[in-house]
Amino acid sequence: MEEQNSLGVISTTVMSYNIQHGVGMDGQLNLQRIAAVILDSGVCIVGLQEVDRFFSDRSDYKDQAKEIASLTGYHYVYGANLDFGQVGGLAENSQYGNAIVSKYPILRSDNILLRSFGEEQRGMLHAVVDLDGIHVNVYNTHLGLDARSRLAQVEEIIDLVSRSNQPSILMGDFNTEPESPEFQRLLESGLFVNSFQDMENVYTFPSTSPTELIDYILISPGIKHQNQHVVQTEASDHLPIVVDLVFR
Repeated sequence: MEEQNSLGVISTTVMSYNIQHGVGMDGQLNLQRIAAVILDSGVCIVGLQEVDRFFSDRSDYKDQAKEIASLTGYHYVYGANLDFGQVGGLAENSQYGNAIVSKYPILRSDNILLRSFGEEQRGMLHAVVDLDGIHVNVYNTHLGLDARSRLAQVEEIIDLVSRSNQPSILMGDFNTEPESPEFQRLLESGLFVNSFQDMENVYTFPSTSPTELIDYILISPGIKHQNQHVVQTEASDHLPIVVDLVFR
C-alpha cells in the first residue's frame, strides 16, 4: 500500500520476513512463493533474513535477493554476513545474509558486521529509501543465538541508529522474546517503538502452530503505525509480519 495526500502525509506498508533461503515447511525451495507472499500482502518495503547468494545447491546457487526483486519488480540491496569465497570453481562468492527489497528507490546502502564472539557472523543491512521525498533509514538484521551476542549487537545498533536524525525502521529476526533484556534495551534507548506492542497472538515461529515471538518491526517514535498483522503462510519456517506506517 502506498498513499500520499495533499498535506504531504505518506503512508506505506512494511514487512519483515525470515525466508529460510526460500524453503517452505514442505521442504521445497520456491522463491516464486516468497515473492507471491510479498505481492499479495501489498507491502512496499521488505526486510528479508536468511537469504542465499550463490550459496550452495540448497538454493540452486541463485542470487536470491536479485531473483526476488525481479519477481516483484522491486529495487533491492544485499548484505553478506557470511562469505566463503569462490567455492567449487564458481565464479561468484558463496554468501549468506540479509536483503532489503523496496518499491521505492534505494539511495544508498551499507552492511555493518556486528560483534559475534566467534559464533555465526551477524550483521545489519542499512538502506536509505526515498519515500516520495522523505528519506527513511531502513535497517534489517538477524541477531545472534545467545544473549551475550545479542546484548552487544543491540548496543552497536543503538549507536549506529542514533547518528541519524532521519526517521528509521529497524526490523528483523531478533532471536529473542519481547521481555528479554536485549529487546527492552532497544526500547529504553528512546530510538524505537515496537509497532506490535501489546498485541496478542502475534507469534512468528515456527510457521506451523507458532509459539514464539522473535520477529519485529521497530520504528522511530514519530512514525504512526496501524493495521499490524501476521501473515499466515508456510512458505518459510517463520511467519512474516506486516504494518502500515504513516510519515509526515
